[in-house]
Amino acid sequence: MDLILWRHAEAEVAPQGGDDLSRALTKKGERQAMRMAAWLDRHLPEGTRVLVSPSRRTQQTVAPLGRKFKLRDELVPETSVEDVLNLLKWHPDTGPQLKGPVLLVGHQPYLGGLVAKLLGMQEHTCPVRKGGVWWLRTRIRDGQPQTVLLTVACPELTSSSWDDRS
Repeated sequence: MDLILWRHAEAEVAPQGGDDLSRALTKKGERQAMRMAAWLDRHLPEGTRVLVSPSRRTQQTVAPLGRKFKLRDELVPETSVEDVLNLLKWHPDTGPQLKGPVLLVGHQPYLGGLVAKLLGMQEHTCPVRKGGVWWLRTRIRDGQPQTVLLTVACPELTSSSWDDRS
């Protein structure tokens, strides 16, 4: 199974007392989303399932990809790594039960927690840059699930334009 983790692009700061789920992308975030969507569109296999947090910023991030996606309440910002693994039907001893590639568009810290857990890192979480993609592949080797990192991509390096590096 390929698990592609895409963190939402740069979003506006929530106003005092504002709803976190309604935060929109900034102009920079819109550019980040377009760049990563173009990169993903060239690399994603046909039939990739796309699961997206119900937040406005994740929906705006995935929109330029132009593929059907399913909103999943399990992917809100405050969810746990365990909740995401349950959604993916991923068991620690046997690995993923789902077949085929899955693109998950969500938030820190659980995206970084998934990376750390699946790659066996000492830390509990790994920083995932806004708008960035981590592509993991899990396979069974000698009866044990093994997860490898295929690639990490960020919006600033997916285009020849370097105008908004940060």
